[in-house]
Amino acid sequence: MTILLSGCTAQPEEYDFIIVGGGAAGCLLADRLSEVSEWNVLLIEAGGEENFLQDIPALASLSYYTPANWGYKTEKSSTACLGLIDGRCNWPRGKVLGGTTVLNYMVYTRGNRKDYDGWKTQGCEGWGYDDVLPYFLRSENMRIPTLANDKKYHSTEGELFITRPPYHTQIASDFVEAGPQAGYKDIDYNAATQIGFSFLQATMKNGERMSSNRAFLKPARQRKNLHVVNRSLVTKILIDPQNKTAYGVEYKYLGIFKTEAVARKEVILSAGAINSPQLLMLSGIGPKEHLQKVGVPVIQDLRVGFNLQDHISLGTLFFTANSSVTARFDNIPGDAVSLLQYLFTRNGTLTMPGAIEALAFLDIDDSDGLPEIELIFAGTTVASLLPVWFAWGGKLEIYAPYMSLAIQNAFSIFPILLHPKSRGWLTLKDKNPETKPLLYHNYLTEKQDVEILVKGIKRAIQLIDTEAFQRHGVKLYTVPLPPCKSHEFGSDAYWECSIRYMTFTVWHQCGTCKMGPDSDPDAVVDPQLKVRGIRHLRVVDTSIIPVIPAAHLTAPAYMIAEKAADMIKQEWKANA
Repeated sequence: MTILLSGCTAQPEEYDFIIVGGGAAGCLLADRLSEVSEWNVLLIEAGGEENFLQDIPALASLSYYTPANWGYKTEKSSTACLGLIDGRCNWPRGKVLGGTTVLNYMVYTRGNRKDYDGWKTQGCEGWGYDDVLPYFLRSENMRIPTLANDKKYHSTEGELFITRPPYHTQIASDFVEAGPQAGYKDIDYNAATQIGFSFLQATMKNGERMSSNRAFLKPARQRKNLHVVNRSLVTKILIDPQNKTAYGVEYKYLGIFKTEAVARKEVILSAGAINSPQLLMLSGIGPKEHLQKVGVPVIQDLRVGFNLQDHISLGTLFFTANSSVTARFDNIPGDAVSLLQYLFTRNGTLTMPGAIEALAFLDIDDSDGLPEIELIFAGTTVASLLPVWFAWGGKLEIYAPYMSLAIQNAFSIFPILLHPKSRGWLTLKDKNPETKPLLYHNYLTEKQDVEILVKGIKRAIQLIDTEAFQRHGVKLYTVPLPPCKSHEFGSDAYWECSIRYMTFTVWHQCGTCKMGPDSDPDAVVDPQLKVRGIRHLRVVDTSIIPVIPAAHLTAPAYMIAEKAADMIKQEWKANA
């Protein structure tokens, strides 16, 4: 690493590949490219090292309060997040080796066959389901015996452990049992069909979080040709404006020392759906008029920052039970037994991934096998978990009706809108690389999104009539949300009001560097993930997703990186 002090010049160090961002895609890509011993690979990450506390599954939300979180907030809107502080949604993103896989709730879902076949139909050749399934399998090490036997849809050869969390509540078992009683199947949602109910498949090993850092980067760091620099913010991609070729990056080491590195082959952005488009625009690649407005010289006019998509839900759909079948996290910090159980056996309530225990995927309207709604089951509530409530950004005055849930047997179901029609965007606020971009979620601007979510809420509520839930006296928590009291509780208008006030995002932002064919004017990268009009520059992360899949985006991020690694190896070995 060469540090450039003011008034001094030095020759920047050279590498074959420079990867910007040590998240899900970046860590896997650094591992795969450094397998080629003659290639020197540099990985640059803005955050620091992962620590033990971050790997305790039940403590997932605590990382939101640390420097490991970028701490993004959206701009105020009139359509959603109205009940959150300042009317702004919090978007936690990982600023740490491992990225958001160090902050997330460890849910592993790939999405639906029709999602990826849809990408291919739109002109993204090589990205259909049969094309990408081998790349999902390559990194997977399925440790659930009943699923591992299915060799078509699972692998036991990869680095990433997928398992059931060691502990789950009785009410989670009731939820999974309620599915067949309501007419759904008990399924493996990462296999042939996605419609149905299941316990969680999680990225965990021995009761601990398995981040991309632990699965891929740490084992690879012993290689002499892999160089990792953390606590370093990349401020610009170095691009020759004459031939439009990326040849390196400029970054700040420890936030102080201005540094450059040169890439002999490629610069690869794996900084995520917010930082990748931000860095492209700071480097002169983006919407021409916007870049001119903020004073960035334009190199390539592309629709960077548009097509922003996310998965959202209602965060206050709560239920109560008449017996001790839920998780009571309100007193875990003082519960020495739970702590000792975890420390010595890696079992117990602290192994619950942020209290998420089970999932269901529902085909709401047309029975075509493509789910519109996912139900995330949590054996507690955000009102019982104050760190989650405040990390979410909920207003204190709205919390009041839910305070009693902390001392009740309560749980939550989050109906997730899987295929939103609404699209947001992000822009630069100014040309300072350390200024956070402006984030416009644009949630719920399409009427169909509201209608599908309301139907999902009603489907979740119908589950309380099943025998599985009735044996524990499950009831809907019917204390009304204060801002929505003017509507009849349970009416469509009430649920729409609730969704708009207590909008809950599961932090699946994507699509801001859209992949598409030459004929797509909105495409930022082609199906080889190369930035249009710029040589030796790719984007490899979930920002390239053209249409959001019915998945938690960790698995697709790994798949994208696996496929990119193959494409890069094939191209450069062919040119050798």
